[in-house]
Amino acid sequence: QVQLVESGGGLVQPGESLRLSCAASGSILSIYAMAWYRQAPGKQRELVAHISSSSSTNYADSVKGRFTISRDNAKNTVTLQMNSLKSEDTAVYYCNAIIETTVPGPRRRYWGQGTQVTVSS
Repeated sequence: QVQLVESGGGLVQPGESLRLSCAASGSILSIYAMAWYRQAPGKQRELVAHISSSSSTNYADSVKGRFTISRDNAKNTVTLQMNSLKSEDTAVYYCNAIIETTVPGPRRRYWGQGTQVTVSS
């Protein structure tokens, strides 16, 4: 069993910052790519930021220059630092990781339960 648990969401005003964290736990052998997605009301889930196992990153155009994704392989965590937040960043943010477990079988994608980020004055 593998769990991804997000933390750090909340309500902030435009221009402020938030830091989201996601911790993976369970029968983990290896964690490959990790990512943050978000889903706003009435919209499809979209990729926000992605980080490979070698820590190369890419971002959605809408967050480039404002958000930074990073990972700590020793702690099995991924973090999303969000600066200069805008109202359009309001969404539920989901952590995602491709994980190989100690149970024999192919690596697969796991999702966290989501954390709400609301940007409003």
